[in-house]
Amino acid sequence: MKGNKVFLLVGSTALSPVNGSWKEGSLELKLVVGEVTKPSAGGEPSEWIKWDEVQSPVQQTTLAAHKGKLTEFIASGGSGVLMEDGTIVFSLMAMNEKNDGVYSMIIYSDNGSTWSLSEDISPANCTGPRITEWEGSLLMIVDCESSQRVYESRDMGTTWTEAIGTLPGVWVNSGSEASQDSSLHVDALITATIGKRKVMLYTQRGYATEENANPLYLWVTDNNRSFSVGPVGMDNAGKKEVASTLLYSDGKLHLLQRRVSSEGSAISLSRLTEKLKEIESVLSTWSQKDVFFSSFSIPTAGLVAVLSNASASDDTWNDEYLCLNATVTNATKVKDGFQLTETDSGVMWLVNTRGDNVRHVSLNHNFTLVASVTIEEAPSEKTPLLTALLGDAEPPYFMRLSYTADNKWETISKGDKKLTTESRPWVPKKEHQVALMLQGNKISVYIDGESLGEEAPLTGETPLEPFGFCFGACDFDDDDDDDGDDDDDGGDDEEASPKESSPEKIGKKPRVTVTNVFLYNRPLNPTEMRAIKDRIPVSTRAPEPQVKIAPKPVAPAAPAAPAVPGPREVPAAPGRTTVGRTANTQHAPAERLTSAGNEGTAREKGDGGANGDAGSAYGRVLLPLLLLLGLWGFATA
Repeated sequence: MKGNKVFLLVGSTALSPVNGSWKEGSLELKLVVGEVTKPSAGGEPSEWIKWDEVQSPVQQTTLAAHKGKLTEFIASGGSGVLMEDGTIVFSLMAMNEKNDGVYSMIIYSDNGSTWSLSEDISPANCTGPRITEWEGSLLMIVDCESSQRVYESRDMGTTWTEAIGTLPGVWVNSGSEASQDSSLHVDALITATIGKRKVMLYTQRGYATEENANPLYLWVTDNNRSFSVGPVGMDNAGKKEVASTLLYSDGKLHLLQRRVSSEGSAISLSRLTEKLKEIESVLSTWSQKDVFFSSFSIPTAGLVAVLSNASASDDTWNDEYLCLNATVTNATKVKDGFQLTETDSGVMWLVNTRGDNVRHVSLNHNFTLVASVTIEEAPSEKTPLLTALLGDAEPPYFMRLSYTADNKWETISKGDKKLTTESRPWVPKKEHQVALMLQGNKISVYIDGESLGEEAPLTGETPLEPFGFCFGACDFDDDDDDDGDDDDDGGDDEEASPKESSPEKIGKKPRVTVTNVFLYNRPLNPTEMRAIKDRIPVSTRAPEPQVKIAPKPVAPAAPAAPAVPGPREVPAAPGRTTVGRTANTQHAPAERLTSAGNEGTAREKGDGGANGDAGSAYGRVLLPLLLLLGLWGFATA
């Protein structure tokens, strides 16, 4: 909708009598424009919009000028987009004169009268496009043969490039078997401003069960983190949704669905009042946490999740941003975290798994995990401290940081069999900051802001996504003792048998305290790591130039901080997150972060958190579902 005009783009076909039967013609696009009028008292809803004559937005001159030699078109369903500059955009699908596949593209107009096709198109057989505008780019999500892909364009489709960065991490993992069907694919997608925060709302399918139930989940993302609001619909053996769209307007959120069954089809409209309240509460918490961490010079650009609040239960470590909790096994709660005291003690943080119908965060090929750890005493043997699992495969590729009996740090990465040992010691009972960072195909480890040796290049050409992180004992099949190690007779003991690192093999019980874990979807530099460690209140900082960050952040970057802390007590920010500072001695941390809960938030659970079909009829027929979907096309602008 632009001004008081409503634009409907639909697909149509013609039926002609040929030798006593009806022959279907080619698929074409039709445009209907309506003018919204003020309804009279007692007037019928059909009188609220005055519709003009049906138009053909694609003219022969437009087709002749297009390099793709396109011949047939069909509207893809879903919502159109009204760009910030007033341009009207619809997604569509097309076939060329060779009839060698179906392509996705857009059609757009700045005045609603003259329409243009995008010069570039998707790869062949990428269908069902859904579009929205985000930070000056037009995003298009398409269903391809082996995966769902995200493309972006800043020039109205003159060029489409596959989105690199965080966007694919929200929706698709092309290496997953789930990409072979409609499970976990985005269904509806819109952009909305809720509580002064611009976000994307989308629906995504869960896994289909043996009973054919297939839940439709509602998600909200700020392109930094994602929150699963919960199911808003369910397919079953009798009824199945074939198309849906979201509408956010005037502070109200609706879901429009078309469902089919053996008895026919029906269109339903649901107002998602409670879901919207939950979204508003979650977004409020995100803003509160950003303000709080920024007040202590902690960077919030690309900050996905923070583990600090350990008050919920003995087996859950709450994410301050409510999106991604960690699972704790046999550990003792302490201020800001947990102490691992047994051979099977561990913290498992799965961030890109789909086994429980969720895809939590926006992590792709770049991340930094920063944590505070205190090792109480030396173990009897090398002991794993932090493990990162990369890629969703068996066996997993992993990078591991361990600590040894002679007070050394040690790293090992599976895949290239490279083992590096650094002489820099760890100090018993001293809080150390450990950081694990992936940038492209290189992974590195930092201790107290200093690199622990050279970057380790990952094997293979395809960058790996983080699958999960683990402190202490990890419950996954990561045995390093593979065939290659078994054949290494007489080699270095540690390199030949890294399996000994398992805590279950250690005679002396480990005692390690892990607190204040920060997860970013971008690389951090040493100055930013130091800012996280020192946590200096903004009011006590000396002026310092802003840190230059090579990767483009997904949100405005917080100012950097110097490295000199000072004792101070600071009042709590909203959300009852408090910070207490202790004396900065060799064996005491500079500061503690404590989260006593998230009052007023929707919940603290962190585990959750189609196309219109083209029918034909006598004469020129407009598809009814696409009409209804298009009617809502621009109300989200």
